Amino acid sequence: MIHPAILVGLSYLIGSIPAAYIAGKVARGIDLREHGSGNLGATNVYRVLGAKIAGVVLVFDALKGAVPVLVFPGLTDAPRPDLWAIAYAVAAIAGHVRSIFLLLRGGGKGVATAAGAFMSLAPLPSLIALAIFVTVLFAWGYVSLGSLTAAVVLPVIIGLREGVRSPLFAVSAIVAAFVFWTHRANIARLRRGEEPRFGKKSPG
Repeated sequence: MIHPAILVGLSYLIGSIPAAYIAGKVARGIDLREHGSGNLGATNVYRVLGAKIAGVVLVFDALKGAVPVLVFPGLTDAPRPDLWAIAYAVAAIAGHVRSIFLLLRGGGKGVATAAGAFMSLAPLPSLIALAIFVTVLFAWGYVSLGSLTAAVVLPVIIGLREGVRSPLFAVSAIVAAFVFWTHRANIARLRRGEEPRFGKKSPG
């Protein structure tokens, strides 16, 4: 059996794999941090490299959060595997946002990786949050607005189902606050009416 602290570190390394950066280099020989919005997330990949590559990046980023949560608890006999699963999820999200392979700079905003992690930790609340995301995206056309709305909805539903004293509620609330922090530039553009709609290229 593997010590769970080692698995937390491995979760961070998995989360750190910069799929969008690799996609830009392989597909077009470019650094996506210098194109589009400069963000290493699936939305910017879509705008710069197209839908097919963006789809691959989106699935890969989600799996970075899901795999540690689903697989790693079975590799250790440590007590409270539920708490360790949350630790694996947090580590993977942190890796995506601050990738060690990119010298802790220029990662993504963590939404896809967080979605994969919480889909494994809390499937029903995550599916509801995903439905809200899709609804907002199609109604208003803003990926950022959909992400922010889903980030708010998720802890609310978890709190209703698990109780506000649940560790999962606490972590989901912290992740929601973190998503708002990583989207602070998007929030400013939304308030000014300058946020690009999905499918349109963004200057930044």
